[in-house]
Amino acid sequence: MTDPLSILQQLIAIPSVNPMGRELSGPDFYETRLSDFLVDFFRELGVPCERLEVVAGRANVLARYDGPAAGPTLVLDAHQDTVPVDGMVIPPFTPEIRDGRIYGRGACDIKGGMAAMLAAFARLVRERPAGSASVVMSCTCDEEATQLGVHDLIRRWREAPETTQILPVAPTAAVVAEPTDLNVVVAHRGASRWKIRTTGKACHSSDPSRGENAIYKMARILSCLEEYAAKLPTLVPAHPLCGQATLSVGLVAGGVSVNTVPAECTIEIDRRVVPGEDGMAAIRAVGDYVRERVDVDFEMLPPWIIGTTLSDEHNGPLADRVLETVAEVAGPREKVGVPYGTHASRFDDAGVPSIVFGPGSISKAHTVDEWLPIDELHLATDVYYRLAATSAEWLAKT
Repeated sequence: MTDPLSILQQLIAIPSVNPMGRELSGPDFYETRLSDFLVDFFRELGVPCERLEVVAGRANVLARYDGPAAGPTLVLDAHQDTVPVDGMVIPPFTPEIRDGRIYGRGACDIKGGMAAMLAAFARLVRERPAGSASVVMSCTCDEEATQLGVHDLIRRWREAPETTQILPVAPTAAVVAEPTDLNVVVAHRGASRWKIRTTGKACHSSDPSRGENAIYKMARILSCLEEYAAKLPTLVPAHPLCGQATLSVGLVAGGVSVNTVPAECTIEIDRRVVPGEDGMAAIRAVGDYVRERVDVDFEMLPPWIIGTTLSDEHNGPLADRVLETVAEVAGPREKVGVPYGTHASRFDDAGVPSIVFGPGSISKAHTVDEWLPIDELHLATDVYYRLAATSAEWLAKT
């Protein structure tokens, strides 16, 4: 149970695909089977474990190791879900080892990091080093879409501590697994996502003048949004570690058939906010910009995720501690900022110092031939273990 490669092979072989809003079902989708595996893993270790349902059929799985001195708690967090497998050129759920790499969906994002954390956690339980902190292993659901899992995790310790015995109060610090090339991510952007809808009047396409084309209306809005995206660098100062704020339209949907003038059109917008920005204010600013420039009625639908960023304002001591540990194992690394978002922003927003660290490169996440360097898997395992095994006294002083 302490071999991360063996654990990772098992994790890859268990599909846990997030449909990303599509109406899909079946054994390959959602986290149920992986949650089953995790519960069995922790029960075999003999540690307290909880399976906490977030929405029907989707759960967070938590386990707790109490260090010899009890005291402060370190959270190790890794999400259970992966992105879809459409277009992959390798068997997504058949882990293949070759040329020092392991291939498969989730190998890099983030079942590799989860395997390293699970192996380190199991070693802590078996060896019980004298200086170890108490550790909660948090395996959360739905990170790739709406982050339901981490929201529920935090809600319980804030609003309903009686519903969990594993984490009824806020932890002292959190380390979130994502592919970081063994660097320590101390800052990242956040994503606000929402839809804009235009409406019109349907009619037969043989006489479009009898209708009102919702797609034509949306085309004017899209042109305005392209203009706004190009101006963003002048409207929002870049963050020194995370770069520029961005806006992108990723999905357009409208109409029912080619011979019917469309009565409705919707688009989905991704607005990446940088530390210092407010995710909801960023959404309102987009709406205001379009309304001032386009004479078209449209509706801003409620966002399903509001950008929360990870700031390097509060996590410096934790990052330094992790960097010291990494240097012992893998040589010098550095503090970095990244453009993508993670659960660390949610922990940080809840007042918990948090960093992101894990094996692999973000450039290999979500790819058609996703893979992870096996040497980094073992190095990350050692870092997680050493960090937890030596941090009881340090965390008590933070």
